[in-house]
Amino acid sequence: MSGRRWGGIALLAIAAFMFLGFLSSSASLGSPTAIIALLLTVGLPAGAGVALLRGIGGARSARAERLRQQTIDAEILRLAMQHAGKLTAVEVATALALSPETAKASLDSLAERELADLEITDAGVIVYAFHDAKNIGGKSSARGLLDA
Repeated sequence: MSGRRWGGIALLAIAAFMFLGFLSSSASLGSPTAIIALLLTVGLPAGAGVALLRGIGGARSARAERLRQQTIDAEILRLAMQHAGKLTAVEVATALALSPETAKASLDSLAERELADLEITDAGVIVYAFHDAKNIGGKSSARGLLDA
């Protein structure tokens, strides 16, 4: 079990223990201080425990997924430079230990962002051509835009 789950369970147990203590006490629910004390000692831990168990930190996991995708994209571009600017989904899947579906989706995303063009072989294999990666060796002959 993860630490997040244990923390959520522990906070709910604390909230239940505090609630039982409140019920067995002589405190009246009519006084504002008793209500505030109940909210602080029972409501706050219970809310935090539920939040941990439900995974309110979804923004963190979305951020982690974006970072994962950016890492995959960077590795695909690095791989394209090693393969003369042309890759297939199978090459990406095997080199990066991805599922074929994930590799294809990542390559398609790069093509949608116009970082790659789609080509097809005579045998019907889809090839992703990364023109910048293919021509990276010619960067030493680069000139200013107005000098061309």
